[in-house]
Amino acid sequence: MSVLEAPATRPQGLRPSRGYRVFQVFNGVALTLVVVLTLFPFGNILARSFSGEHEIRSGQVSLLPRGFNLTTYRIVMSDAMFWTNYRNTVVYTVVATALALALTTCYAYVLSKRQLKGRGLLVAIAVFTMFFNGGLIPNYVLVSSLGLRNTLWAIVLPNAINVFNLLVMKAFFESMPTELEESAAVDGTGTYGTLWRIVLPLSKAVLATMLLFYAVAFWNSWFPGFLYMDRQELFPVTVYLRNLIAGATGGADQTAASDTALQIGANIQAVTIVLTMLPILLVYPFIQRFFVSGVMLGAVKG
Repeated sequence: MSVLEAPATRPQGLRPSRGYRVFQVFNGVALTLVVVLTLFPFGNILARSFSGEHEIRSGQVSLLPRGFNLTTYRIVMSDAMFWTNYRNTVVYTVVATALALALTTCYAYVLSKRQLKGRGLLVAIAVFTMFFNGGLIPNYVLVSSLGLRNTLWAIVLPNAINVFNLLVMKAFFESMPTELEESAAVDGTGTYGTLWRIVLPLSKAVLATMLLFYAVAFWNSWFPGFLYMDRQELFPVTVYLRNLIAGATGGADQTAASDTALQIGANIQAVTIVLTMLPILLVYPFIQRFFVSGVMLGAVKG
């Protein structure tokens, strides 16, 4: 038989040991348990949002709705002010996230240059703000004196740069090969051109991660809107829902409260959680594939 006609032999791999098989089983069971424990609160909240007042107060609701009821959803979503505040939240989140991402990227790119004079001072200033701030009253006086109250910028500017996100992006930029920027400089590309054409296209993972961090933070934020906005039509939806919770809870405590007020008071918290987290849940699957790689690539290394 010639060499060409010799039967092909398949390499035999090593059989996993008993200890490794036990580890696989244990790991699978442990991860499944973690997933169940993580998803159970979400399932319970979703079930409570569609359940009746009597079933909620008697503790009958677990993962399936009991006494199916849409009263709270109907009351909330039929209010024109709810949609106005929801639109405000979308605008605030989009503008604030875009501005925060631009400022954080530029600041982090500057701090990643080891040859920059005064780099240590700039890093120290950023880190200092992680531990010390002026406090609530000085911040309120500053925002008011700048004429930012009842404007979009009262929510956007005070939280435009998150120092933790800044340090993550700085570490990511520092890990990029310097040869890329050196070759761009040889070709005559300036600083801004290098950042736009070379650095940012290679930073999609960390940019997507920062986008998710900032978007979630601004979407869920309610206190700046509560503090700096005086007119109801300027509130973000989180402030609207906070006021709705306060009003429903106060009405439900009265002995003469109506059935509708009791129903709203029973599941208003679950309804508000579902309505506020739904957009983030819809966006997250498109960003999730960048999330782990972005955090790991930009992690602060010792």
